[in-house]
Amino acid sequence: MKRREFVALLGGAAVWPLAARAQRLDKPVIGFLGSGLADDQANLVEATRRGLKEAGYVEGRNLIIEFRWAEGRYNRLPAFATELVRLPVALIIAAGGSDPARAAKHATSTIPIVFITAADPIKTGLVASLNRPEANVTGISLIGSSLEAKRLELLHEMLPQVAVIGVLINPKYPAARIQAQEIAEATARLGIRTSVLNASNEAEIEAAFTALEQENAGALLVCNDPFFGSTREKFAALAISHKLPVMSFRREFVQAGGLISYGPSFEESYRQSGVYAGKILAGAKTSDLPVMQPTKFEMTVNLKTAKTIGLAISESFLLRADEVIE
Repeated sequence: MKRREFVALLGGAAVWPLAARAQRLDKPVIGFLGSGLADDQANLVEATRRGLKEAGYVEGRNLIIEFRWAEGRYNRLPAFATELVRLPVALIIAAGGSDPARAAKHATSTIPIVFITAADPIKTGLVASLNRPEANVTGISLIGSSLEAKRLELLHEMLPQVAVIGVLINPKYPAARIQAQEIAEATARLGIRTSVLNASNEAEIEAAFTALEQENAGALLVCNDPFFGSTREKFAALAISHKLPVMSFRREFVQAGGLISYGPSFEESYRQSGVYAGKILAGAKTSDLPVMQPTKFEMTVNLKTAKTIGLAISESFLLRADEVIE
């Protein structure tokens, strides 16, 4: 190879990283910090992209998104949050419970944070006010952890003959204690018997189903938790094999073969997080964007699953469902 060609080759190699960096700098970079699995959250990420597009930002065209997934290992979140801050990013979307948002909040007091959490953002310390969040944090509150009593009530209404209803809580979930308290109060008010079990991994979920079978439980309420959401297919398979009616907090559970769900639309909430992120990128202040809460809650029933486990659901109850999967 001639010396001139060799120098040209070296020069070209040196230019590529600079060109790539320049291409990156002309687009804002945002971080997406998730507690769950990328594959499990694909539909929710797509909803976030739709919201960003509504606000004028399209990934690859005028926006770059850096994803970090904890895959259920919450202890990885602080390091990921620090990594995003050091890149740096212009904004962080923290999704899948309050843990990602807390990690992001600990990592930066200046980069805007948009959270999506089902736990109460005031009780978990994310914000002091819903109407006018302080500092650099705002987001979407699904208030899913405040609906456990309603889910238990609906399960009891659907199956009034059931003597024992199991309740599954992840003790590692930030709102676990509040969930347990809410279930205890609802149990006393409804005059029913519940069996509360804990699970934070797949082996414990399987053990819980076995324990409920031994207790002759006639149904199960799966309380709100990102880990439970990412293992919905396993829940559906176990429910069918044990012929146990299961109430969950996400419509996706029912789509995966679960029996019934009640709660807000997760996709709509993630879409709104994208809209908020876009507004902030365009110059809005987090303190001017109140924490949003859902105004509509939907009940979805999988009639095919009901038939598979030999369960008859009254027509009057089915008429109350927003969606029936047949």
